[in-house]
Amino acid sequence: MSQITAPDVFAPAKLGPITLRNRIIKSATFEGRTPQALVTDELIEFHRQPAAGGVGMTTVAYCAVQPEGRTERGQLWMRPEVVPGLRKLTDAIHAEGAAASAQIGHAGPVANEKSNGLPALAPSTSFSPLSMKRIHAASASDIARITQAHADAAGFAIEGGFDAVEIHFGHNYFASSFLSPKLNKRKDDYGGSLENRARIVRETARAVREAVGDRIAILAKLNMDDGVPGGFWVDEAIQVAQWLEADGSLDALELTMGSSLLNPMYLFKGDAPVRDFANAMPQPVKLGVQLVGKAFIKAYPYEPLFMLEEARQIRAAVKMPLVLLGGVTDRAGMDTAMEEGFEFVAMARALLREPDLVNRIEAESRTRSLCIHCNKCMPTIFSGARCVLVDPGPVRIGG
Repeated sequence: MSQITAPDVFAPAKLGPITLRNRIIKSATFEGRTPQALVTDELIEFHRQPAAGGVGMTTVAYCAVQPEGRTERGQLWMRPEVVPGLRKLTDAIHAEGAAASAQIGHAGPVANEKSNGLPALAPSTSFSPLSMKRIHAASASDIARITQAHADAAGFAIEGGFDAVEIHFGHNYFASSFLSPKLNKRKDDYGGSLENRARIVRETARAVREAVGDRIAILAKLNMDDGVPGGFWVDEAIQVAQWLEADGSLDALELTMGSSLLNPMYLFKGDAPVRDFANAMPQPVKLGVQLVGKAFIKAYPYEPLFMLEEARQIRAAVKMPLVLLGGVTDRAGMDTAMEEGFEFVAMARALLREPDLVNRIEAESRTRSLCIHCNKCMPTIFSGARCVLVDPGPVRIGG
């Protein structure tokens, strides 16, 4: 019996209807470079750099599908006015030989109601530690409107020249909060059983597929584990992944973990810069972080490929293409992912530190990432900085 050879991570690869020059994707990381909710030259440069640095595709973060679905008011939201800027952005990425993906989603309970001036929405009424305000339970009409808005956003992405969209089903954003038994206390068709809690995820993916057909690739970012007691867990994630595969709405799943609402550092691993987070926040959130930040912003030990153990369980349950995220920083990790049966790898913090890391790894396989997992990129990025070890200070945008 012949042994199956793992694919070369640097060889071209099909992703739905498109072909990437390699199997390395820059994962979505909030850029902090759209103060008017429109594309800026600084945002274009943010993505041009990793494109020039060798990634197969770069993902533009958090293209909200509705204005109340932004995590804060400066975030992009998909509408006709944003399309010309998106076209400039994708043209710059394509000129460097990479593909462009738009992460479309609705922040739900992670949205900052105070910043947006619009109600934050979730499956059930609760209190937000982010905006220090009440989160409203989404009505049936809200659910229908937001589902359709994902389809509309995918259409705007096509007009803007994107090759792919990534639907955000993770981190306790709107769709992910419905998956969570901790956050979803509904008694209707969108609450209770896993089948009901997963309904909005499946309906959203179908709506996007019906809107775009095979004109672009469709990925989704799916939580394997919320990282909170009583939250969504890997056993349920396996079933949801199987349903999504059976529906045929997606070309790939990017696997993730953690709750931006309840346990944000569970995703990142490494240091927890509580003081830096507090200093980056406006009042009264700043005071709240200073008082209880250590209980909310927890440190978790970092290790390479830290999502692999849970991701293996998804890999064993589905045949659809999967993207491995989490601690992929060198050639050895990339090769391990390929050997384990993952079709793509995603990189985030390492590319904030060194946008040209992929080219350097391809040229010299022993190249090591300089990222030290200090996680100071998380609070500073709200000011437009990429990495505190690289940028001399925040990027100044607008007035």
